[in-house]
Amino acid sequence: MGVFSNKISREEVKTGDHIYTWRAVHTYAHHGIYVGDGKVVHFTSGRGPQTETRMLVSSSSTSYPLCLICKDHYSFEGFKVTSSCLDCFLAGGNLYLYQYNVSMRSFLAKPIGGTCTLEPSGPPEDVLFRANFQLQHLDGWFGDYHLQNNNCEDFAIYCKTGLLVYKKNKYGNSGQVNAVAAASAALVVNACGLTMVGVGVYCYARVRRDVSSKRMKGKVIEVSAKKLVSILESDCTSPREGWLSIAGSKFFGKQALGAPSGTESREAEHA
Repeated sequence: MGVFSNKISREEVKTGDHIYTWRAVHTYAHHGIYVGDGKVVHFTSGRGPQTETRMLVSSSSTSYPLCLICKDHYSFEGFKVTSSCLDCFLAGGNLYLYQYNVSMRSFLAKPIGGTCTLEPSGPPEDVLFRANFQLQHLDGWFGDYHLQNNNCEDFAIYCKTGLLVYKKNKYGNSGQVNAVAAASAALVVNACGLTMVGVGVYCYARVRRDVSSKRMKGKVIEVSAKKLVSILESDCTSPREGWLSIAGSKFFGKQALGAPSGTESREAEHA
């Protein structure tokens, strides 16, 4: 793995790593958490009846033939957290390691977003606990998929850091999405003939939108592994209700119907 590339071999990947692979000739990347034994937990689309929306933003590679085991895991409609083997996750692509706690210099040296963050990762056991909590105790639920604020990279960053953007209609923690937004602002400046200023705007916007900056500004909440343990030990609430009471109203969507209305007060507490 070099300064400009996060590519690694299968022998280098470790349990609890945030990994990704590029799709459609580097158009976008798909992210997940490596949980050991050749398995990856990730937020993705199923291969049930296709809809126009799913085809436009799908993070699964519908052209890659799944193995017999993973084929059953992808039989659902819509989006959810699921487990697959590393081969089916990569879908013929290369394996890359998402880096955490990088220096500012290293962060800016990687011009493509969605490859690293300034924020440190939690310990591997916490990463695995958060990933398996969504997979096993919430039946793969991670709120409604949204390309800008709740995608596969948001899920992987949540597992690694415990941090969630809780407000609705806000960009999530996805470095790739935030880099696109930063590039849009830079292009406006470049159009005025101020190329170097445009580069500065891009770099500044990327840093400002990174999850570490959002944490310092109070724009995220932390879901610690200890909080998840307490949810499982509680006799007064279901795992989904308990998680929603922490995560906030952003995750109230079609799949969260029936959750207690009092949970929405969480957003007001952090406004």
